[in-house]
Amino acid sequence: MKLENGFKFIDLFAGIGGIRLGFESTGIGECVFSSEWDKYAQINYEANFGEKPFGDITQIDPKDIPDHDILLGGFPCQAFSICGDQKGFEDTRGTLFFNIEQILFEKRPYAFMLENVKRLVTHDNRRTFTVILDHLERLGYTVYYKVLNSLDFGIPQKRERIIIVGFQENINFEFPDGSRLAKINLNDLLEKHDEVDKSFFVSEEIYNKRLDKVKSNPPCPSIWHENKSGNISPLEYSCALRAGASYNYLLVDGKRRLTPKEMLRLQGFPEEYINKVPYTQIRKQLGNSVTVPVISEIAKSMIEAIRNKDMPKGQIGMNLGEGS
Repeated sequence: MKLENGFKFIDLFAGIGGIRLGFESTGIGECVFSSEWDKYAQINYEANFGEKPFGDITQIDPKDIPDHDILLGGFPCQAFSICGDQKGFEDTRGTLFFNIEQILFEKRPYAFMLENVKRLVTHDNRRTFTVILDHLERLGYTVYYKVLNSLDFGIPQKRERIIIVGFQENINFEFPDGSRLAKINLNDLLEKHDEVDKSFFVSEEIYNKRLDKVKSNPPCPSIWHENKSGNISPLEYSCALRAGASYNYLLVDGKRRLTPKEMLRLQGFPEEYINKVPYTQIRKQLGNSVTVPVISEIAKSMIEAIRNKDMPKGQIGMNLGEGS
C-alpha cells in the first residue's frame, strides 16, 4: 500500500461518524462507503458528512462495496457488553462480525481497524475473541489488539474499548498511548448550571437521595456515577457514556443530566458537530459511539506503521505529515 495519494476507507456500523472523523483527521483519508442501519444515526451522519449511509450491511453484496485500502468498523457491542445479556455469537448482533469477515475476504483491503467493548476479550472464557482473531489471521492479516482508555488520551471519560488492527503484511505496529495529548479538565467541557434548560435537572427528591449516599465532600464540578448496586461515586471525570443506561446514571454535581453538547465533548467530537435528533436519540448515539481523539491517534499510528514498513532502520519514525 502506497500513501503518496492518500488512502481510501469504508466506515461500517458508522453510527454518527466518530471513527470517520478520527481517520479523516489524518488529512489524507477519503471515505468511499458508509453503512449504518439506525435511521436517527443516519440523520446526524448525513447532516455532518453530506451523505446518507447505506442501511443494513447484511443486505449488500460485498462485491458491490467500493475498493478501499482500510476497513473501519465499530461493530455492535451489545452482544458482548457487561451491561447487556452477553450472548455473543448467539445474538444476531454478535454475528455481524462475520459480515466484516466476508468484506475483508472479497475486497482484500490492506488494513483494518475494529472497535468493541472491553468485555469482548474475556467473553465466554475468551472463546469468542479467539474465534475472531483466528478468522482474521486465516484471512492473512497480521493482527494487533489492545484495550485503550479514553482517560489516557486527555478526555475526562473512563471508556475502555478493545481495538483490533490488522495489516496484510507483517509490519511493525505500536498502539499510541495518548501521552502527547493535552489533558482536558472536566470543567472545560461542562456548561454552567444556570445556562442549562431546566428539563435536564432532577427533582429535589432524587438529588437528596444521591446526596445521602455520598460519603465525603464531592469535588466540584464532578459527575456522580450510580453503579448497579446503587452506590454513588462523585468523580472528576465521567464514567463511560452508555446507550441503554438509566437517565440518572450520570448526573453533573448530582443535580442534572448531561446535555447533548456535553456528551459530544466527552466523546471528543468537534464543537461544530451538528445534532438534528431528539435528546433520547443523541444520548443513545453517543453511548454507542467512540472517543474521536483515541481513533485519531490510532489512525496516525497505522499510517506511520505503513509508511515505515519499507524504510531503512535509520529513518523509521518519520512524522505523519512528512511525505503527504
